[in-house]
Amino acid sequence: METIVAKIERLKKEQDAVILAHYYVNDDIQAIADYVGDSYYLSKIAVEVPQQVIVFCGVTFMGESAKILNPDKTVIMPEVLADCPMAHMASVEKIKAVRAKQDDLAVVCYINSTAEIKKYVDVCVTSSNALKIIKTLPQKNIYFVPDENLGRYLASMIPEKNFILNDGFCHVHDEIMIDEVEAAKAAHPKAKVLVHPECTMNVINVADYVGSTSGIIDFAADSDAQEFIIGTEIGVLYQLQKKNPDKKFYSANAAQVCPNMKKITLEKVAFALDRMINQMEIDEETRLLSVQSLERMLELSK
Repeated sequence: METIVAKIERLKKEQDAVILAHYYVNDDIQAIADYVGDSYYLSKIAVEVPQQVIVFCGVTFMGESAKILNPDKTVIMPEVLADCPMAHMASVEKIKAVRAKQDDLAVVCYINSTAEIKKYVDVCVTSSNALKIIKTLPQKNIYFVPDENLGRYLASMIPEKNFILNDGFCHVHDEIMIDEVEAAKAAHPKAKVLVHPECTMNVINVADYVGSTSGIIDFAADSDAQEFIIGTEIGVLYQLQKKNPDKKFYSANAAQVCPNMKKITLEKVAFALDRMINQMEIDEETRLLSVQSLERMLELSK
């Protein structure tokens, strides 16, 4: 009898498909993916791969971005209900209001946002390229949407800019508490603390390293330290252990789980590929307006 993994491999060949997976999905999904990475890496890969079908194992905004950048390709979401709450925490009305009030303004949009929001911004960024991109922008004032925590961290790193913050957040990172990090440090005194910039500033301030998921993985691999406390979604532990089998990794708390990312299963990947269902659709007007901010991100990241 054909295993589920063998079935996925067969369907990939039959459908000319490639599987992209974010670091936060389940371990078994990362294991069968052709490419695993953070939002920036997966955005780049989606443009570069030759396959005509992209199976995106991530949340809705990731599939939208892949489709916006690749209108002639088929983008399949194994689970249509896997969404990112933070992506909906920005509003077009507020963007327009801030633009009306502020001169010399760039609206900078974290890629964790909807296609509709991307229509109204100047450039997209990810946690791995935001510092580089915002520093290159000529505008003094930066309205950063939707994540307030990431915006505040960026403001601390780029004091020459004036940041206007939105009130969005990632519940996984926002709920990593400083007392939990301090308790983890007390339990593992030799461990380095590596956190994502979507965490609150009091957590960021006690970290040995602050960066994207890919940055956290690279830091752990390059570090001489043997133990690490990880302040991001626990899905990243799969790659950390895979690349560093002799090192030890601890989560900062027990609740670092994105339930939406975990909705994606091998069975859903196989079913979507077999039936070619859950295809991402973006109307052409939205695509043409939103693609500019994504293409500008890719260009400024080079």
